[in-house]
Formats: sequence, C-alpha cells, structure tokens
Amino acid sequence: MKTSLVLSLLLLCGVHLGVQALPLTPSESAGKRLYREGLSASGEPIMARVGAAGMLLPATSLPCANCHGADGVGRPEGGVRPPDLSWSRLSSTYGQQQVNGRDYPAYTDASLAKAIQEGRDPGDNRLDPAMPRFVLSMNDQRNLTAYLKRVAEDRDPGLDPATVHLGTLLPGSGPLSEEGTTVAAVLKGSVARINEAGGIHGRQLRLTILDPGPDRASAEQALDRLIDQEQVFALIAPLVPALDADLATRLERAGVPLIGPLSLLGTAQASRQIFEPLPGLREQLIALADYATEQLKVLQGPTLITYPDEAGQRLAAQNLSRYLQDHAWQKVRLQAYDPASEEVPLGSRSVFYLGGGAGFSRLAERLQVAGQVPYLFATSNQVAGDLLQVPSGFSRRVFLAYPFVPSDWTVAGRLALTQVRANQGLGGQHAVLQVGAYSSMLLLSEGLKQAGRDTSREKLVDALEGLHDFDTGLTPLISFGPGRRQGLSGAHVVTVDLPDQRFYLVAPYRPIAAMP
Repeated sequence: MKTSLVLSLLLLCGVHLGVQALPLTPSESAGKRLYREGLSASGEPIMARVGAAGMLLPATSLPCANCHGADGVGRPEGGVRPPDLSWSRLSSTYGQQQVNGRDYPAYTDASLAKAIQEGRDPGDNRLDPAMPRFVLSMNDQRNLTAYLKRVAEDRDPGLDPATVHLGTLLPGSGPLSEEGTTVAAVLKGSVARINEAGGIHGRQLRLTILDPGPDRASAEQALDRLIDQEQVFALIAPLVPALDADLATRLERAGVPLIGPLSLLGTAQASRQIFEPLPGLREQLIALADYATEQLKVLQGPTLITYPDEAGQRLAAQNLSRYLQDHAWQKVRLQAYDPASEEVPLGSRSVFYLGGGAGFSRLAERLQVAGQVPYLFATSNQVAGDLLQVPSGFSRRVFLAYPFVPSDWTVAGRLALTQVRANQGLGGQHAVLQVGAYSSMLLLSEGLKQAGRDTSREKLVDALEGLHDFDTGLTPLISFGPGRRQGLSGAHVVTVDLPDQRFYLVAPYRPIAAMP
C-alpha cells in the first residue's frame, strides 16, 4: 500500500519512471566501443573470420554496428537482413522464428558467445555466412554481452525525453567574427521558431555555441568539449575552417552528425556524417568554368588562378587547375598572392580569384591601372561584400557563382527568413551564410521528424540520406543519397553591370558532374 502511494505521488508530481536509462557500467561502455568500432578494451587488435574460407580481417573494418545499427535494430542491405539484437528479443522464448522458417531456443550468455564467435544459433544452426565470426577474449565477450543487454535502451548523447542538444563552433573574434555572429543569430532565431511551434516530436531544441578560438589547437579543444563534455547530439552550421579534414575524422569516430555548409570557404570533407545544404567552393568554381567554356570561348588562355597561400584555398585552386586542363583549357597557371604586395599578375585573358573581397577589388584596380581588363571569376560568398568597389571598367566582365538567386525564394521561404532576421536584428549581410544556416536547421528539423520520436544519430543520418528534392523555399531543391552529401552540386552564374549596380543571371543552376 505504501509503495503504491509513493508511486502515485511521483506520477502526480510529473516524475516519469523508467524513462531515463542508467549510465553504462565500465564493462558496458567497453562493449559499446567493441560493438560500434571493433576495438578491444585491452588495446589488442580484434580479428574476425569472414566467409566460407574464414579469411581474417580486422574487426575495425566490420564492427557489429555496421550491419545491426547503433541501436541494434538491424536494417536490410544488399539482400542480407541482420536481426534485431535487443536482449528482450534474443532472450525471449517467443519471437525466435526467422524469415527462413528456422526456430531455436532463447539465447543465453553462452549461446550468444557461440553465435558471435562460431556463427551458430542456440539450436546449433549455422548463421548467415555474411555474419563475421569474431575472435574474442573472455573479457571482450563479457563486455560485448553486457552491452548487448543495454543496446536497445542506450540513447545517444544529447538526447533525452524533453530535449535535443545541438552544438556549433562560431568565432566571436578575429577575421570571421562578423560571419560567426550572423550565423549564430540565424541559428538562435531558427531554434526559437521551432520551439515556439512545439519542438519536434515533443522535444525542444537546445543550442550550445562555442568559440573555436584563434587556431587549430583551440578549435580542436572546442570541438572536443562539444562532443565529450557538452555531449551534443549533432553539430549545426559550424564555421571553423582551421579544422579542415580533421573535423570529419573526429565526427566519424564519435558518430556525431553535422549539417552545415562547411566547404563554402574551402575544401569539401567527404563523410557519411556530414550533410551540406549548399554547393562548396569547388562546385561553384566549376560552374563558373563550365559557363566560361560554353559562352565566353576562352579556352586558349592565358588563364590565371590566384589564391591566398592557405591550405584549403591552395587545394581548391589546384583542383580547379586540374579541372580546367582536363577540359581543354590551355596556358593555365597558379599564383599565390599577397594582398599587401604591389605586384600585378599581367597578361591573362581570364582570372579565377579565390579569397576575400578586399583583395578582389584591389586586384581589379591594379589590373585596370595596368591597362588590362580580363574576365574575372569568383564566388559570391567570398567577394560580394566588396564587389561594388571593383572599377566600372570591369562591368559585365565580372562573373560570380551564387548558390541561390531571388527567383529561388518562395513567398513562404522569404517570409520565414525575414521573420528570423527581424527577431534577431539582422539585415541582409552575409546572405549566403544566412541561407546556409537557415537551410541547415530546416534539414535537421525534417530529418528528426522523419527519424521519429525514437530517434538516434544513426536514424537521423539515414533520414537525411533519404531526402530528395527537399524544398527549403530559399534554394534550388536539395537532394542527398548514399555517397552524396552535397545537397546542391552546382551554382547560378551572375554578371554585374557595375555603373548601374544591377545583377544579371546568365546561367541558371544546373548540377555539375562529380569531380574525382
């Protein structure tokens, strides 16, 4: 009677029993790492036998979660149907009937070890040959069994019954501080908008913003803090070029999804965990190159690609040079530039510019003084803020790549972004970053809705991967897919009448062929 009274009082006070799982024990945590990454707590390598020949491969290349999923549910792939590994099913005396008609007793700790290591179920039937047989120590097997008993209730970090915790890295000082402040405002406004509408499946979004600091080391520390201490569920629209490809490696190791336009400022970071709503620097430069090839007839050159001497920009310039030469452009040369230098790169018919806006207008001024007015090509997000400082002699000789143009904006999309801007005191500055951040929040929201109330990081990744022709109301339709993590693979090309300050669309968006 007393117990019933206590339970009733707890429920009346809004305490939900059994909702929050207990933390994993050290053994369960070690089993989780083995399950998801194929790594032993001892540090010794784990091997697995594969196929009828029993070929030995490292378990890190085929951990359990690859087929059974981080949640243990299992998803059909390539004709193979990995079973649900939840302990409630495995240990049940019912529900062991398989799609092939075979049935067998409930699993015990011993029969589970036999299945994992020998590929035989509790009825001594041989499991599907696609199932690896893992060579495990007694301690590794004990850890893995302990975790499999918890896998169904082991929620990803950053997720509880009431909230989804998001994180991002945005500079509050330094050369990108204004951009960071702008993106932060859009994200905060978008989170508020979603929460005011009731959240997603009853959960409110919570956003943590950290400053990545001035260099790579501080950026790595900030990222580690988001993942390990803040334990965010996903990252949204970070602005942290200092991390480059290390960001993808860290996200994959932690299993953290990221939605945001990372490669606008540099190189693409191919990863299953990363979804980019906008075309990157590479895709926009190729759109410009394709337009110039087809409409301006400048293949014979000479062509200059000029860039700041930074790793990401240098790689983007090298990729563009290779693309041009592979498409019959002649006399293509690369040149790093120093904005403070008075040296002028003369003699080019076309100039592709990578870098900040101030350098773009300064380059154009020096070229005009030298009596040269080549075609100038650049991406709008890099140079738009300084575009109207370009001398009028370059009118309609400047061509910019834009991820979107006003005709892409629907009435609903324009209204929604306008409301976020008004609520956050934003103007139209850094429009590409604004739309990138806002589109990232739309994609996250849609992914969480499709993943369902019982979501996970893996379910979010699967849901985003399945989005096709998603309408943000601000961009061309966005599509992802297996192996495709760039939602838009091309760009609009726009030229500028400088005296009248008018922009003219000369080539609408079209997808480009993938680069190697």
